[in-house]
Amino acid sequence: LLGVDTPETMVEGGPPECFAAEAASYTAGRLPVGTTVRMERDVVGRDDYGRLLAYVYRADDGALINEELVRLGFARPLWIEPNGILRPRIVAAARAAEREGLGLWAACAG
Repeated sequence: LLGVDTPETMVEGGPPECFAAEAASYTAGRLPVGTTVRMERDVVGRDDYGRLLAYVYRADDGALINEELVRLGFARPLWIEPNGILRPRIVAAARAAEREGLGLWAACAG
C-alpha cells in the first residue's frame, strides 16, 4: 500500500510493533480474500524487493484503503520519492487521526 507504513506484525527477534495486530485485523476485514480492487500506481511502480506499489481502491465503494488506514490511525504516512501523487491527501488524514487521538496515535504514544 503506497504512502503508508503499518506497524510490523513480524519483527525478527522481537515482539510485533505497537498496534500491529489491530492494523492487520482491520486491513484483512476491509480487504478479505476475493475483494475486487482497483490499483493506481505512482511514478515508481515497484520497490527494491520487487513488490508492487499502489494506491488501492475497493471496487464496491471506491474507498481508498491507503487513506482510510491512515485516517483511522492504523498506519502512518511513508513517502519515498519520487512517489507522492496523493501525499497531501494522506498527510492530511494522518494529521486528523493524530489530532483526534485515533488508533496508534493513542495506543503507541511515546
